[in-house]
Amino acid sequence: MKPYAVIGAGPMGLCTVRNLMKYGIPCIGFEIHNDVGGLWDIDSPTSTMYESAHLISSKKMTEFAEFPLPDHVAQFPHHSELRDYFRAYAKAFGLYERYEFNTEVVRCERDGNDWRITTRIVSGDGKGREQTRVFGGLLIANGTLHHPNIPKLPGDFAGEVLHSSAYRDPVIFDGKRVLLVGCGNSGADIAVDAVHRAKSVDISLRRGYYFLPKFIGGVPTDAVGGRIKLPRFIQQRISVALSRLMLGRPSQYGLPEPDYKMFESHPVINSLILHHIGHGDIHPRGDIASIDGHKVTFKGGDRGEYDMILLATGYKLHYPFIDQDLLNWVGYAPRLYLNVFHPEYDNLFLMGMVEAVGLGWEGRNEQAQLVALYIRQLSLGAESARRFKAIKRERAAQRTDGGVNYLDLERMAYYVHKDTYLKALRSHTADLRRDLQTEDTDAFTGNAEAI
Repeated sequence: MKPYAVIGAGPMGLCTVRNLMKYGIPCIGFEIHNDVGGLWDIDSPTSTMYESAHLISSKKMTEFAEFPLPDHVAQFPHHSELRDYFRAYAKAFGLYERYEFNTEVVRCERDGNDWRITTRIVSGDGKGREQTRVFGGLLIANGTLHHPNIPKLPGDFAGEVLHSSAYRDPVIFDGKRVLLVGCGNSGADIAVDAVHRAKSVDISLRRGYYFLPKFIGGVPTDAVGGRIKLPRFIQQRISVALSRLMLGRPSQYGLPEPDYKMFESHPVINSLILHHIGHGDIHPRGDIASIDGHKVTFKGGDRGEYDMILLATGYKLHYPFIDQDLLNWVGYAPRLYLNVFHPEYDNLFLMGMVEAVGLGWEGRNEQAQLVALYIRQLSLGAESARRFKAIKRERAAQRTDGGVNYLDLERMAYYVHKDTYLKALRSHTADLRRDLQTEDTDAFTGNAEAI
């Protein structure tokens, strides 16, 4: 069996390699940085992390089940602690030995039923040596939060324009009049950072957001909600009621009310921004109508003058090393069964292109487990794999949304309903395991063919 190529050594890439190893599938991982951690290693060239960043979900709802975070780590760990966690995970399961570091994937092309993959050694002069090899399969796990979505501004701004992906330290705000555009979780964090250094901080919002505190009665909010299985509409109503009870309505802070239901877009898990708005440290503004020099006019007619505009406008899916046509791309995102299985190719998987409230790394690990199990069973000609092969072709266009009417936004294009998604993963995993043989895995050894 030819080895499979895995792109990326962040959380998704690591658990993908871990599961391939469990099922005896040979693999080689490629990572552009010199270590594991992906997004969570602020020194990685593809990381969009900032110094003050902490985990948004609580550690017990996020960690890998087989490798818990240490007890001394806080409920919402700092990014550096998570970087160390992934390094420890990689060491514990022998994942380092499976990776080629400082290696950029340049091209991925079909070669009959295989994949022809060209890589380049990362070097200071940009002239790294290229190598092309043939692999039996391709698992793309390079992440979803590294390519900035930069909207066109209505006019020419005379100050500095920066996307949140390039933000690292609040020192850049010293003495400046700052306008943040967007109020997702990163935008809210950065707005709070700016308060302590900037001359003034305004935030421009196109629509309303739901806000939730990180703790309820001393317990992480996601842990409270994640342990109680209720119908979706009841969960939505309870969450809205808790938000209003503990934080009030957005309109009480001068913010627009959401025009959608709770969880149809990701809520902002940050009450500090409301604290600072309530204290006059942050001033809400509407959508931008026009820009002229340092002057910004907002819809509604109010105006402000700024030295910096920081765009907290999210990210686009970005796979520059492979033709979009090979990914069954439709609209904002590839159209794949369970966001991972290609309808036509049985050896192409888009790992981790999935978001859901409460899914955590363990949910993504379950995805990787299903993929590895499918690869093994298909290679052995198992009847369960033939059944799944038909299902993934028939259902590729079906979204695992659990009936949630997610907003038609780029960042929501690959959102799923957690319980519906996990139920599907577990059902398919159980079916594939029914005829799983535990015989010798010698048939799964092999080497990539160099060209």
